[in-house]
Amino acid sequence: MINQRRNLDDLIPRVPHLPARLGLFSVGLQAYWPQFPGLRELLVANTSVLADRLRGFGAEVVDGGLIDSSQAAVAAGEMFRSRGVDLLICYLATYATSSLVLPVAQRAGAGILLAGLQPSPGMDCRTATTFDQLYHDNVTSLPEICGALYRAGLQPVGVLVGQLYDDARADNELSEWCRAAAVFRTVRDARIGFLGHTYEGMLDMNSDPTMFDAFFGAHVEMLEMCDLHACLERVSDAEVAAMKEDFRRIFIFAEPAHDPLTGPVKPEDVDWAARMAVAMEKLVTSRQLTAMAYYYRGLGGNLYERMAAGLILGNSILTGRGIPMAGEADLKTCVAMLIMDRLDMGGSFAEFHPLDFHDDIALIGHDGPAHIRIAAEQPVVRDLSLYHGKRGRGLSVEFKIRLGPVTMLGLTQTYDGRFKFVVATGESVAGPTPRSGNTNTRVRFDMPVAEFVEKWSLAGPTHHFALGIGHEVPLLRKVAHLLNVEMVAVE
Repeated sequence: MINQRRNLDDLIPRVPHLPARLGLFSVGLQAYWPQFPGLRELLVANTSVLADRLRGFGAEVVDGGLIDSSQAAVAAGEMFRSRGVDLLICYLATYATSSLVLPVAQRAGAGILLAGLQPSPGMDCRTATTFDQLYHDNVTSLPEICGALYRAGLQPVGVLVGQLYDDARADNELSEWCRAAAVFRTVRDARIGFLGHTYEGMLDMNSDPTMFDAFFGAHVEMLEMCDLHACLERVSDAEVAAMKEDFRRIFIFAEPAHDPLTGPVKPEDVDWAARMAVAMEKLVTSRQLTAMAYYYRGLGGNLYERMAAGLILGNSILTGRGIPMAGEADLKTCVAMLIMDRLDMGGSFAEFHPLDFHDDIALIGHDGPAHIRIAAEQPVVRDLSLYHGKRGRGLSVEFKIRLGPVTMLGLTQTYDGRFKFVVATGESVAGPTPRSGNTNTRVRFDMPVAEFVEKWSLAGPTHHFALGIGHEVPLLRKVAHLLNVEMVAVE
């Protein structure tokens, strides 16, 4: 029987996504208003057009109006700060002095995008008047404003030049900035659970939780297995029965494969996985978690070991809902997964598996929970007699992600402790993958696979990364600008 993919979007309701909160203001030279009656009103109307377009991209717009004095700039900057905007967009409605922009950027506490968008493709120079020129002077002050911002140590996150109407490139850029700002807001406001400790000896994964607060504004909530155990004790039989029904709708329970670690799915293992899934949902809800990184080593089959071993199915559902669950307590990859999820790319916990030099591809995946919403087919559940490299046994999830373009996002740290994105693109291609109860996707790159792995490794990544659908390097670069992290694209 062919494994066909059900509509997991209907089966797994997603958590609400926060919209971007944009601070929009335009600038113009006050001396023009008495000289050219009606000009200011036209420029205000153009600003309204831009505001409506941003709302059409799903953003919440905080309107700072047209600023034409340094006093108004100070007031607007204070207002934007009080509203907690994620990104400033300065629309250069006509020529304006840099003194109208710098006070806003200094006070608002957000990155600034400068937008020089002309209201028409160009003037008819045979009939154009000075009024027409001023109406089209949308880039004249860009160098001045950029120079002032750089001198103040406030590098713009971007500059956009184009047309206000019928400009697909400009619209795409604005849409991407809206998406990037929404991700910035999500990361800034995130509450990320940290349960247990990182896998022993994986030095690349160790990190200082305070740095996530310091760099991103997120809060890392320290958790213990006893917190999860307290939730487990509140699980009812009715809740377990309902979760088991969800399992049957979402997963395919597979027969043993050729791997001797696989065996028949045992009813008691399904029951335990459902019980742990409900317990984890209670923990996420009670602590208001946006995401979680977790690992517990276990000892001698004790209760906590059994609890940790029973989390894979439930945590795959949570990840599919938009609450990423990163194994081996990898906080950095947990944030990478959150970023990719909010960009609608999925973001499955992954690392390099064996290479296939015959087909020039890499198998990419991991054991444990994964982002089942981007599975190519219905996710398969296998019963494993042991989890390789870990203690415990039980149910695990197996699938490959959809065929087509894919992006890898790694979040790592540098020698001085700063965060860094390492990104790359490839193609998920058809072909066999192991039936071992782990995720595996065949990925081909634009260079020989050996050369790619060499370049990726030399970028200094954490060995885990988030694997998602689509090619979105420019969009991730915008997120990196807003989060103020370095980004290296392996290409």
